[in-house]
Amino acid sequence: MPYSNPPPRPAKSNYRCKMLSMPSLTLELDNRDQLTAALDGGGWIVACLCAAWCGTCSSYRAGFDALAARHPDKTFVWIDVEDQAGVVGDLDVENFPTLLLQRDDVVAFYGTMLPDLKVADRLVQAKAALAPDELARLAASNEERRGWQEACNLRTLLANAED
Repeated sequence: MPYSNPPPRPAKSNYRCKMLSMPSLTLELDNRDQLTAALDGGGWIVACLCAAWCGTCSSYRAGFDALAARHPDKTFVWIDVEDQAGVVGDLDVENFPTLLLQRDDVVAFYGTMLPDLKVADRLVQAKAALAPDELARLAASNEERRGWQEACNLRTLLANAED
């Protein structure tokens, strides 16, 4: 078979596909009601507690927004622990990033995560797959998780927030 040149490549287009994403909310004084409504509606909240000065947090933010785009049925919220001290000031944030996953009044997870979005994605999927009665059972299953229900309930923190 004689050699022939490959067919010419199509001309490059100036149009590019743009992935639509649902970025996370950044908790501010003017959008606390939106977050409260999401909690009241029985939806999932996935909150990342970070600080503006934290380089790891700055790097994590774009991926957190991408994670939000993969889970449009959940409300993702970015909370700067210093800017929102009136809301989360009493939470024990040991390191960054710290994730809080909550459905209704049940805190499904609260803790420091590796800044690996695949790990966070698996955590969100695993918790969301649980039935409400299983979430409630797990929430009461040990002292640490019972403590989350009292100290880390974002709905309660928002209701008691200082401006």
